[in-house]
Amino acid sequence: MAGYFEWFKGTIPTPLAVIDAIGDEGWDYYINNFTPTIELSLRGFLWGNVLAIVLALLVVIIPLIEGVATQLAIISYCTPIIAVAPIVQVAFAEVQTMIVFLAAISVFFTTMIGTLSGLRSPHQASLDLVKVYGGGTFSQLVRVRIISALPSTFGALKIAAPAAVLGAVLGEFLAMPEKGAGPALIIAQQSGDIPAVWAIALVAGAVAGIGYGIVAFFSVFVTRYSTGMAGSK
Repeated sequence: MAGYFEWFKGTIPTPLAVIDAIGDEGWDYYINNFTPTIELSLRGFLWGNVLAIVLALLVVIIPLIEGVATQLAIISYCTPIIAVAPIVQVAFAEVQTMIVFLAAISVFFTTMIGTLSGLRSPHQASLDLVKVYGGGTFSQLVRVRIISALPSTFGALKIAAPAAVLGAVLGEFLAMPEKGAGPALIIAQQSGDIPAVWAIALVAGAVAGIGYGIVAFFSVFVTRYSTGMAGSK
């Protein structure tokens, strides 16, 4: 409605105009531009989540580092990407490395806090049982804590998937690689093609949603396994 009545002076196009913009460019245009973005998002997603999960595991094993680890996670979350980008751009010569780093930062806090919360969720009785049978902190971690943490960890990963796409797009928007959703947005913006800008943003949102859906699909089975329901039905 806002686009149809031009409430914002044409900055919001009609849905039909956005669909026409997608059709005018063709799917090859979006495949060529979003393939690098998806690849860099995936790399950032993997690196950021692996580091976050490893750090959460270390906090459980070595409680003394919790303060430093938590502060690091909070800093990564509270610092705006647009403020970090120039520093990262100087630190990393390769444009792709910078984009992956920004995507990794975008997912680090959510996964680290979610995993740590899950690792601390088991009932004390379960931990005491492992201890009675001679198991130490590491045995409790492997046999009880990790399994109990799976639902919380995958809940964080569902949020991290769209965040990685957003971090990669922002990284491309600032670093300007040859191809990507970010450069495509800038070109459409500079040419004044408002429907194309919204079309690219719509496709980016769809890609983020697909990432969320893939993680959510696997989380159903992981949660059933973690809660002891894998063998039911």
